[in-house]
Amino acid sequence: MDIKEILNQTDRFAAATGCRITEADSHHAVTVMTVTKNHLNGGNVCQGGALFTLADLAIAALMNNAGQLTFGISNSIMFVASAHEGDTLTAVAVFVADHHKIPSVEVRVTNQAGNLICHITGMGYRKATPLPETLL
Repeated sequence: MDIKEILNQTDRFAAATGCRITEADSHHAVTVMTVTKNHLNGGNVCQGGALFTLADLAIAALMNNAGQLTFGISNSIMFVASAHEGDTLTAVAVFVADHHKIPSVEVRVTNQAGNLICHITGMGYRKATPLPETLL
């Protein structure tokens, strides 16, 4: 099973929010989500936590793709535009540095028109152990 299939099955929070991985390899990962009324905040736009969850799933797919357990240790998000109900969002994660211990990534979240919604940078800690057997 590849990391895309593994995380689509085991990341229950991301799945519950409608996020799913569509691509993952050693160079990039792509996740998608359609904004529903359940993603909206009090201002009637997509809640920042939903946007971060979409990006975080892409980060996890990219950083764990080699089969070595990696956890996020630092992230920063910059909101550029609002996402609205019905928007289809895509997050694309790429490595800034695929360091053996502390990898870093950039993620761009765009809507169906290709407009940037938010930009995320993330850093992880790559453990010396493989992904747990329960994930394989």
